[in-house]
Amino acid sequence: MDTDSPLVAALADDLDGSFEALVLGHQDRLYSIALRVLGDPRDAEEAAQDAFVRAYRALAGYDAARIRELRLRPWLATIVLNLCRSRLARRPAPARRALSLDVPLPGDLEPRADEAHGPAAATATRAAADDWADLLLTLPLAYRSAVVLRHVDGLSYPELATALDRPEGTVKAQVHRGLALLRTAFETAQRREREEMTA
Repeated sequence: MDTDSPLVAALADDLDGSFEALVLGHQDRLYSIALRVLGDPRDAEEAAQDAFVRAYRALAGYDAARIRELRLRPWLATIVLNLCRSRLARRPAPARRALSLDVPLPGDLEPRADEAHGPAAATATRAAADDWADLLLTLPLAYRSAVVLRHVDGLSYPELATALDRPEGTVKAQVHRGLALLRTAFETAQRREREEMTA
């Protein structure tokens, strides 16, 4: 069931009265998507704000029937991704900053049970998450967008296909390829780190 259905109905009935609920319900996820794609907190904040401005303007031009047909999550993801693409195209050089993905880490990055608590474990976990986020920023935009929407935002494959305006098979392939590239980059970084430690 679409949890946004009541919100969509409210937007169709009273856009101005219910738009704040749209912002409150989706501001964190749009910021998170923008942050993972752009890698810069200020740019991400501006992209998320601009996405809501564009969403409001679009909704104001739609009739009630069209609003009721919207699937909000992929529609909003499309808007913020388009804004991120525009921002990336205007950048002279990509900014690479460590960002936390705040998602479970692959097996060998999770602390052992006896190390799972305390400041050292928290620091190690945060550093590992930052490393994964840095690696995510190295992916080509098509793969990065697909991985972020699927594994950070949690869109289903049909929603992902809608958000990226691609066939479902294509977005599945982009997610798979993006994860494979992340895995390869991680293994390369680990190998390099081991070589530096033994040198």
